[in-house]
Amino acid sequence: MRMLRIFVALVAAFGVMASATWADTSAPIIVYDTQFHPTIARNGMVVSQETFASEAGREILEKGGNVVDAAVATGFALAVTHPQAGNLGGGGFMMIYLRAEDRVIALDYREMAPAAAHRDMFLDENGDVDDNLVQYTMKASGVPGTVMGLTTALEKYGTMSLADVMAPAIRLAEEGFPMTWALNESLGRYAKRLKADPESAKNYFKPDGSLYEAGEIFRQPDLAETLKIIAAKGAAGFYEGPVADKLISAMEAQGGIMTHEDLKKYRVVERTPLTSSYRGYQIVSMPPPSSGGVHVIQMLNVLEGWDMKSLGHNSAAYIHRLTESMKYAYADRSKYLGDPDYFDVPVKTLTSKEYAADIRGKINLDRATPSTEIAPAQNLPEESNDTTHFSVMDKAGNMVSNTYTLNYTYGNGHSVPGAGFLLNNEMDDFSAKPGMPNGYGLLGGEANSIEPGKRPLSSMTPTFLFKDGEPVMATGSPGGSTIITVVLQTILNVMEFDMNVQAAVNMPRIHHQWYPDRLFLEPGHSVDTRRMLGQMGHKVKTGANEAWDTVLGSAQSLARSVDGLILGAADPRRPGSFAAGY
Repeated sequence: MRMLRIFVALVAAFGVMASATWADTSAPIIVYDTQFHPTIARNGMVVSQETFASEAGREILEKGGNVVDAAVATGFALAVTHPQAGNLGGGGFMMIYLRAEDRVIALDYREMAPAAAHRDMFLDENGDVDDNLVQYTMKASGVPGTVMGLTTALEKYGTMSLADVMAPAIRLAEEGFPMTWALNESLGRYAKRLKADPESAKNYFKPDGSLYEAGEIFRQPDLAETLKIIAAKGAAGFYEGPVADKLISAMEAQGGIMTHEDLKKYRVVERTPLTSSYRGYQIVSMPPPSSGGVHVIQMLNVLEGWDMKSLGHNSAAYIHRLTESMKYAYADRSKYLGDPDYFDVPVKTLTSKEYAADIRGKINLDRATPSTEIAPAQNLPEESNDTTHFSVMDKAGNMVSNTYTLNYTYGNGHSVPGAGFLLNNEMDDFSAKPGMPNGYGLLGGEANSIEPGKRPLSSMTPTFLFKDGEPVMATGSPGGSTIITVVLQTILNVMEFDMNVQAAVNMPRIHHQWYPDRLFLEPGHSVDTRRMLGQMGHKVKTGANEAWDTVLGSAQSLARSVDGLILGAADPRRPGSFAAGY
């Protein structure tokens, strides 16, 4: 598996050679060569990490659904075919662009802390964080938001019935689908953790405990019944009634703290998206409790003060500037980012051009600054790991960018008995102990401490690009703490180097998050570049045995050409990614 990922990343290094495949635009176009060329279609497209889910979204588009209809269909289908991160028991963010209204909607359906949650709930008798408790138990689960998020989006901005858009997901769960190589490999890798939970073992493995082999039909009857209830009753079918009873019974039986009242009180929040500019482009991204939009804009503001293009793509000088900007952004993230309903996040200052100029003035262009010498800004001027992403676009230029998650791959590993779905471990995204790293090595402070009803800080970064008022791109990525830097580099490849969307996605990436003080480079960067960065003082890491995998993220992205065609980029870094258009 490791060698396969290295191979894919090395192939991606040549993505800059890619160019779109153009054809007669008077008829529907489908091109399925995602190694070097974007997939191209006229009427609509869905790109996600899983083929059957992308096709579910396309099915809805072909039936006349809009981008939100297709997005909801894709989201529910991923809960069936991509249980690593697709989910009913997690949460996330959806960005919607409605071109006729020239309006972007930011839907926050992030999980919430149960009412019984408290600041020190994951500390042991010595005052240290109990990693098992915060990551792998029922107490690790926040109140799920996915079902209400998807149903709310459909009710407010879709055109089709919930039963119609959920039909593909129900079919995939009830009739089954051929086990994919990607899911087979993933289940094998996480078999020990999943089999530790009897219900997860029943749902994802054969009765004798063996794996479903690639090509064998994989059915999930319990999940199918849960989906049918939701299709018939909407969000109430999840947050009340038999499904809720099963979830809370599991909590009570296994030491969880979530209650029926927590489920009934869950709400989706519609927030004001963040907007900024970069060399003639408009960037629109997710606001807190996502940290992604704030820090993508913060880093772009810093980088805009240099002639990045003249440095050469992924040159040592280019990567050095990216890296130093990342350090300052992640340092500020540790102190100033949290749920805006509980903490006054200084968004205006952090995303201002003036603050970026101050950071830029501190960066040594010849030497790396050790993370120990970088700290969150002492005083701001007054004002104040597995996830999945999919993007949808139609011929009118409407867009959806959606990122949602269970946090870890397969969440906390526990499935709700008789309901067929896994639960999240999003409580680990809070600062269980301010100043101590979470499971992704990210530091956090009081702004992200645990409080009842609070939403944990996230790195998820669904993002849109516009130019001259026209929609250009929808993107986002999984990847835990690396999501922000993956999105940053993907859109920079378009804005600075005029790459087509597939080339922008394929190019080798880097990541630095302030602490730990190490610069991660994907395969595909030259030995000379690594050596030069080392000479500048960067602690360069490239192996799979680090905190991150061999590759960074999976930026499922869509772009719109000047001719109105839709260009899709399924990220080759993760097997199964697929762009489905018509």
